Amino acid sequence: MSSELLAPIHSFLYCNTPRAWIDEALKPANLPVLLIDHLVCELKAAQSGMYFIRRYGVDKASQEQLLDWLVPYENFIYHHTGDWRQLNQPNRLGKKLLAKADNSYAQEIIDKMVLLIKEELHHFYQVLEVMDALDIKYQNITSSRYAKGLLGHVTTHEPQTLIDKLICAAYIEARSCERFAALAPLINPHLSQFYQSLLRSEARHYQDYLTLAKQVAQTDISERIQFFGQLEKSLILSPDCEFKFHSGIPTQS
Repeated sequence: MSSELLAPIHSFLYCNTPRAWIDEALKPANLPVLLIDHLVCELKAAQSGMYFIRRYGVDKASQEQLLDWLVPYENFIYHHTGDWRQLNQPNRLGKKLLAKADNSYAQEIIDKMVLLIKEELHHFYQVLEVMDALDIKYQNITSSRYAKGLLGHVTTHEPQTLIDKLICAAYIEARSCERFAALAPLINPHLSQFYQSLLRSEARHYQDYLTLAKQVAQTDISERIQFFGQLEKSLILSPDCEFKFHSGIPTQS
């Protein structure tokens, strides 16, 4: 794993994952929830990218062709329908997405988020492959407090709402990358190789979100980045009664 790749991640985050969480993640009994929560996180990441495109990137006509893109994945997670093996088919948009004319950053959102969605959905399928190889069946699990804990502090007026959400997304992607890197040397070779393969795209995703936040703001947002960085740190380092991929310090085995 390249230290050059991970250095910006560690510089951006305000803390490393505590050893107590890593120890909990390495327990064989926790592997199913680790992978299932990872699977759900990949879908949520794709949904976030879709939200940014539809809310801020494209005109109304272009929104229509985006609606069905995530449906097979959402049906699998929320309704337990569909064959997961069919989710490996390429997702192609039928027409060119038309950017909102009144947003100078709309095309940038479209370009970055379309690529992100494609990658997250591919990762979704890859997690299912790993689960199948390990004979881990998908089941519903509760959501962690992590994303809600960040997004609960988002400002409610534009454009600050968009800026805050982009910053939150950057921290979520950066933490994912940091945890993949922390676990990779300690787990079985197959899962380790998979986690290492995710690092480069996760690292780019956090940078894309941060770049977009700065582009939208067109002013210094370092204080806001610091605010969410400290908040993210508190979620990672505080006791957490539920073990999940982004959970805090475990309070029970």
